[in-house]
Amino acid sequence: MLLSAGLLIGGLGLFLMAVTMITDGLRIAAGEALRGILERYTSTPLRGVLSGVLVTGVVQSSAAVTIATIGFVNAGLLTLAQSLGVIYGANLGTTMTGWLVAVVGFKLDLEALALPLVGLGVLARLAGRGRRIGAVGEAVAGFGLFFIGIDVLRRAFQSFAFDMDVTAFAADGVAGVLLSVAAGLLMTVLTQSSSAAVALILTAVSGGALSMTAAAAMVIGANVGTTSSAVFAAIGSTANARRVAAAHVVFNVGTAVVALLLFPALLWLVTHAGNLLAGGGEDGPALGLALFHSLFSVLGVLLLWPFTDRLAAFLARRFVTRAEELARPAFLDRTVLVTPVLAVEALKHELTRALAMARDVSRAAVLRDAPLNGEVREQLDGLRGVLGGTTSFVAELEADRLPPAAADVLPDLLRIINYLEDVTDLIAELDRYRPALDPVNRSPVQDVVHAFRAEVAAQLARCHPDAADFDRQALLDGLQQLDRSWSALKDHVLKAASRGAVPLRPINDALDALRAGLHMAEQLTKAAARLERLAPLTSAGG
Repeated sequence: MLLSAGLLIGGLGLFLMAVTMITDGLRIAAGEALRGILERYTSTPLRGVLSGVLVTGVVQSSAAVTIATIGFVNAGLLTLAQSLGVIYGANLGTTMTGWLVAVVGFKLDLEALALPLVGLGVLARLAGRGRRIGAVGEAVAGFGLFFIGIDVLRRAFQSFAFDMDVTAFAADGVAGVLLSVAAGLLMTVLTQSSSAAVALILTAVSGGALSMTAAAAMVIGANVGTTSSAVFAAIGSTANARRVAAAHVVFNVGTAVVALLLFPALLWLVTHAGNLLAGGGEDGPALGLALFHSLFSVLGVLLLWPFTDRLAAFLARRFVTRAEELARPAFLDRTVLVTPVLAVEALKHELTRALAMARDVSRAAVLRDAPLNGEVREQLDGLRGVLGGTTSFVAELEADRLPPAAADVLPDLLRIINYLEDVTDLIAELDRYRPALDPVNRSPVQDVVHAFRAEVAAQLARCHPDAADFDRQALLDGLQQLDRSWSALKDHVLKAASRGAVPLRPINDALDALRAGLHMAEQLTKAAARLERLAPLTSAGG
């Protein structure tokens, strides 16, 4: 019994190490190619499925593909709908591990192939450290260990079946099936690899330690358990990450429900098909189990496929962040595009709103000493979303259909968008150099620096063209005074640095941070002045 337990633990360890080596090696060796597949070949749900199958089959990890998909959605390279296709494909691709174990794993001559694979792979890994050949060698050695681990696990389960009454592990009735599902789920959560769980189940069946019924139910549980990787990755992450993780859970749980509802029929079918494929040999249960895994995964894709767009729309309304709420257009609507003058007027109102958001977040960025916190960061992301929406709206305007007054306004509105986009970049720049302000704020020039920052904030506050007391001339005069204050500040700080009153090391970064605040005020002043000047023109155009 102790020998069986030792073989089981050792075999599982070898298998997990092998899966990690295969995944890491192939991901490094073919990383750019696999990334390119996910970026370029997911334009339709069908292409997304095929890409998911291919990439998962290569790296042998649906969790790695799902987590990569989360990253692509966050980066804007994939839409939520496209990511669903990749998730479907990843679940189909992960069934290849079962076929690899069932078809090859139990027939491989370890001395003839598996051990040489380990040796050659390790040599390539050592010779090509840091290069692609080294990553390929790691994957090759991983495949060798994969088959060795399978052999060790099979012998462990054969010994286990000989020492114990395996009928105790039969899944009798609904309760037994559900307990087996839970066991498969737990195995995957603990190992963080559905491939390892499925391989363990297949070797247990092949070794006679599990009944076909219990094993099939455990495969269903393993398929659900693989969602844990995406769920863990999405904790504390972005809304898009949580949506993709939720899609993964919905698909895998939905697939599991289908498999359980059709469980008796599917089990009967795959048991006979496995025996037929094995020619009545001892590999029948393993082949039947691999077929079962593939069959219910395909059924899940077929059932959810027609609802992909609806599922994407449903998930898009969930996990909505403050930034996404702010980014939603308040005045832009496709219905106004048919009336160009109204569309331009709506665009002006949206940019007035964006200007107010930029003013608030800029002042917060200038006045604070700490890095941008969650609330200010959300406001900044919301502002970027609004500006992205206005740019897309302008692209849909038919410029040749605009009346002269509206056509004259459009270039100015585009300039305002550019000014505000510059402000978002400057806020990020200020935040990057902000740590350099800390030693300066503790030096003898701190009063001058604080006074300048307050002056920048005051100029930003004047950028309020829709206010009743807005004074265009005061706005322009304030900017001229700010330029003079900047020159005086720079001279004062540099002279203090030359006397050793200010630390020399952070002085350039500190000045860059203050200069970013100055440029923020300049761009926002330009935007406010141009927007205020356009008010009569758009009214006349209406």
